[in-house]
Parts: sequence; structure tokens; C-alpha cells
Amino acid sequence: MRARVVVTGLGVVSPIGIGVSDFWKAALSGQSGISAITSFDPFPMDGYRSKVAGQVRNFAVERFLDSAHGERVDRYAQFALVAAKEALADSGLQMAKENPHRVGVIVGAGMGGMVMGEREITQLYQQQKPHRVHPNFIPVITLNSASGIIAMAYGAKGPNLTISTACSSSAHALGQALHCIREGRADVVITVGADASITPLVFAGFCSLRALSSKFNDHPEKASRPFDRLRDGFVMGEGAGTLILESAAHAKKRKAKVYAEIAGYAATSEAYHMVIPREDGLEVAHTMRLALADAGMTPAQVDYINAHATSTTIGDAVEAKAIRQLFKSRADKIAINATKSLIGHTLGAAGAIGGIASVLALHTGHIHPTANYDDPDPACALAGLSRSAQERRVKVALLNAFGFGSNNAAVVLKQAAK
Repeated sequence: MRARVVVTGLGVVSPIGIGVSDFWKAALSGQSGISAITSFDPFPMDGYRSKVAGQVRNFAVERFLDSAHGERVDRYAQFALVAAKEALADSGLQMAKENPHRVGVIVGAGMGGMVMGEREITQLYQQQKPHRVHPNFIPVITLNSASGIIAMAYGAKGPNLTISTACSSSAHALGQALHCIREGRADVVITVGADASITPLVFAGFCSLRALSSKFNDHPEKASRPFDRLRDGFVMGEGAGTLILESAAHAKKRKAKVYAEIAGYAATSEAYHMVIPREDGLEVAHTMRLALADAGMTPAQVDYINAHATSTTIGDAVEAKAIRQLFKSRADKIAINATKSLIGHTLGAAGAIGGIASVLALHTGHIHPTANYDDPDPACALAGLSRSAQERRVKVALLNAFGFGSNNAAVVLKQAAK
């Protein structure tokens, strides 16, 4: 019999709040974290088609971390460390009492250390002084820098992995953590999603790809509008989310509080296109079906979906079509929301932050609103979407996350057993 896996701690850094309490209060009120980018010093914003993003404001690393952990890592890893610190404290896990080889760290990150990476490459070409490149450049910009520094900070000597599958990275991290515990390779996995890529080059790249919203530069809070008729692209965001996953037996033994259970996971590839999903929605529906099968559940049991819903014209319509294909008439009875409507698309952190919203919906019975759902697009209108917070008893939740590279992830969560 495979081990049950539960969530015992949460931590978040987001454009609508640093800390779960602030994040959840803002989310339930429908507060937008999208604001104007004033400049990419020394670049003015004139050359950018999009000029808005979900930025983490007032983040002073010294407020949360000591200098040894805060100053020597990139912004994305700082976010990851802060979210992990909160989640571990919330879980009540005491590392001094744990077998360190039974505690793992799995991080999902899409871009990695881009803040330092862009800064150092710019200085190298401008100054032409190779000997002045920061001595920690390589270990800081590697995608696994966050997982490494978290493990070192807490003495976690179990499996240490970084998953990088673009926008679905941390949903896959949750799934791999689930497998890791099920298979008996760890009792606890510190599971993190993090990205901080609102940088001159990355932002320019997404603008060139014509992926970002550009119609609402004068009204940033209206720019991220999943499933709405006026959506015109996603809004970049940044942040981190951490979920402490552990075996139910381990959690029970230490009398930990339990938020929810991670019950199933599926990972697939559409093998179709690097950026665009298949328009028929068949592969997305297949991924959700596989995740439910892994959880031993049927579509009839799902009460709530935290949608991938990036606010792109094609992506939202495909996801809605897939939901209708899988759930049929029940599609209009399921509560659905889009966390990205509030914080933008946090890339590698999106699955983890959406996972936190899903866990809190299961735990509290409250579902945050979808912002800017003002004029439902007939191509993706679903009755369970709402501009207002919903209060429902949620027993089973489904988290969707899809990424560049034609990959899909779905995670099934359920209410914790009493």
C-alpha cells in the first residue's frame, strides 16, 4: 500500500503579499498585484510593448534572512528561501529531531538566476574585464541554486532536485515530491516554486514573442484577465511558494496539523509546439484524466479547479475546452478560479502558488475570485468562474499547469482525512 502524502506547512512571497496570511486576505478580496514598471534602469520603458507586471513590492531581504543566506543568492532564490522559512515554521518541523537523510528539497524554477545573470553579462561586455566577473556567478545563476541553498540552510540531506519545465515547473515539483514520499525515499520534502525574471532581457524576450498583454498599460490592474473577451496576453509576475509535503504516517507521529492531502499527479507531453497548445484540448483533458486516475478518483468527484489560465487568447480557450471534454455537464457545477488574474504569471512559481490557493480552498472552504472576468468569452465561459469570492465545501481540487516545450501537469488534492 503506497504512502499517503499530506501538506503540513505553507509559505509564500507574492505581488499581493509576503506571507500566507497577507496573501490569502488579499486574494479573497480580489486585490490586484499588477502595477506599472517604471523603468529597467538604465532602459526607459518606451521600447517595450508591455509595461506592466506583478512585482513583489517592499521586499527587503534583510527583514527575513541573515546575510549569509540573503546576500549571496539571486532574487529568485531569496524568494524561495523566505517562502521555505515560513512554510517550515508553519509546519512545526524541527530539523534537529529529524533524520536529515529523510528530508528532501525539490524546487521548480523556470528561469533561475536571471537578475545576476543579466547584470554580470552586461558588465562584462561593457567593461571587457573578465577578471571582474562575480566569483559566485556560476553557482548563483544555476537553476539548482535555490534547492542547494535551502538544503544547506536547514541541513536537508535527502533527495535534492530542481525541475525546470517552464510554466509548469513547480506543479511537476509537487508531483515529484509526491512520488518521492510514496516510494519511501523521504519522509518530508520541502517543495518550492520560485522565479524572479522581470528583467530587461527576459521581459524584452516575452514582448518579442508577443505573449504579454499590451492593451492595459495605462490600467495595470486590468491587464491580467483570464477567460475574459478582452484578454490579450499574460502579465509577467514574480514570487515563490513553498509546501511542506510529508507522509501521513510521519505527520501523525509528530502530531502535525494537516492542511490537505496530495492525492494524484500526471505529467504528459503534447509533442506539438514549443509555445502553442493543441487547440482541440485533447491532451490537456488526457492529463487531467490521468491525474485523477492516479488519485483513484473520477471526474464526478472534483469540486474545484485552480486553472492554469494565463490570460492568453488560445491558452484559456483550450483549457476551457478540455475541462468541458473531461467533465461534460458537470463542468458548469465545478468552482473554477485563476490565481494569475491577481498576481500575473509567476512562471516557475505558478504551480506552487496555485497549489497554495488550492490547499487553502480545501482547508477553509473559500475560493478566491477571478479578477477582471467582466465580459466572459463565449469560447471559454464556465459557470463556475466568478468575480466574487465563493464559499463552498471543497473535498477534491485539481491544479492545472502547462508550460512551454509542450508539457502538461495536473495535481489532485483532497480534503485531509479527519
